[in-house]
Amino acid sequence: MGIEPGRLQFSWISSSEAGKFVDVANIVTDKVKALGPAKHLVKTKPRVV
Repeated sequence: MGIEPGRLQFSWISSSEAGKFVDVANIVTDKVKALGPAKHLVKTKPRVV
C-alpha cells in the first residue's frame, strides 16, 4: 500500500500567513493536477458475474 510520489505534501503555515496558505494550496493543486488521475488506491466497483 502506498501513495504515488507527489500526492502527499506537508507545509508549516501559521494561522497569520493567509497569503502563504493560498500560494502553497495553488502549488500543490497544480502539481497534483499535472500527475493526472491516481492509478493506485482507486476503488473499483465489484464485477457482477
